[in-house]
Amino acid sequence: MSNEEPPVRRARRGSGAVTLHDVAKLAGVAPITASRALSSPRQVSAEVLQKVTAAVERTGYVRNVLAGGLASTRSRLVAAVVPTIAGPVFLQTVQALTQALAERGYQLMLGQSGYVDSREDALLEAIIGRRPDGIVLTGIMHSTEGRKRLLAAGIPVVETWDLTPTPLDMLVGFSHPAVGRAVSEFLHARGRRRLAAIAGDDERAFRRLQAFQDSARALGLPEVAVVRVPAPTTLKSGRAALAEVLRDAPGIDAVFCSSDLLALGVMTQAQARGIAVPGQLAVVGFGDLEFAADLHPALTTVRIDGTAIGRQAAQFIVERAEGGQRGPRVVDIGFSIIERQSA
Repeated sequence: MSNEEPPVRRARRGSGAVTLHDVAKLAGVAPITASRALSSPRQVSAEVLQKVTAAVERTGYVRNVLAGGLASTRSRLVAAVVPTIAGPVFLQTVQALTQALAERGYQLMLGQSGYVDSREDALLEAIIGRRPDGIVLTGIMHSTEGRKRLLAAGIPVVETWDLTPTPLDMLVGFSHPAVGRAVSEFLHARGRRRLAAIAGDDERAFRRLQAFQDSARALGLPEVAVVRVPAPTTLKSGRAALAEVLRDAPGIDAVFCSSDLLALGVMTQAQARGIAVPGQLAVVGFGDLEFAADLHPALTTVRIDGTAIGRQAAQFIVERAEGGQRGPRVVDIGFSIIERQSA
């Protein structure tokens, strides 16, 4: 004879899913008591909570948070849109956002918009239709239709990884042009005069590149040699780009890369060609990824506090969702150039 408990018979209600009534019946309590045990466990006795928990575990029931949210207009879901999770540069922000929201009882939904032919508009339509308590976006460049939908939805929005005095709603980021200018001045101050830049073809990298070129020109330096590569950028594209730069501008003595992965590719290609870094070629990356400090030579790079971006964005969303301050709020977290051996 088997000692296994008989399977729970499901009440067939449309989809055949296990319902709260099924859980309540199995636990021997009223549906409203089962509901209270799941949503506010401190309001029921330990015995009732144990019975309901056991029934949930046995049935596999998942509470319909949307149904509960309809009455309170709260979903306790926050949606975030990033260009990609294939590259590691946004991971700190996503991890910090997830953790900070979970600490306040919210869950994160994540969507990838891509770089070229961005899917942001399609994602926004799907996200807004589900009425999350907040939306976290990467960047400030949105289509006219996307901006219209976001403004009409009345959902709290935090734009990140960029800076503007006129955000859609709230913003946590830094100035990409300021990064480009700072790196140009950094290299110039260290005696580098023939600069090159290898940049992804996304809009934020382009603004860093433009400022880098403009600053070099203002410093009286020769025209910057530039190679653009597809985003998300890779080690492979960094190697190929340096080969192209050396072919067209063989006298360069410094390269600014729009990502640490590109910079790793540049350093790998330089080593393969017997070019000394930093003796003959200084290399600066962007992102300060975990491997940057452990390279040989260690990589000079621009550090962005992605964790601070994620935690501040979560704080903005939760405060607004819970009836806090309204109106535009902008936080510039800044950046820092981490000087190591490669430059």
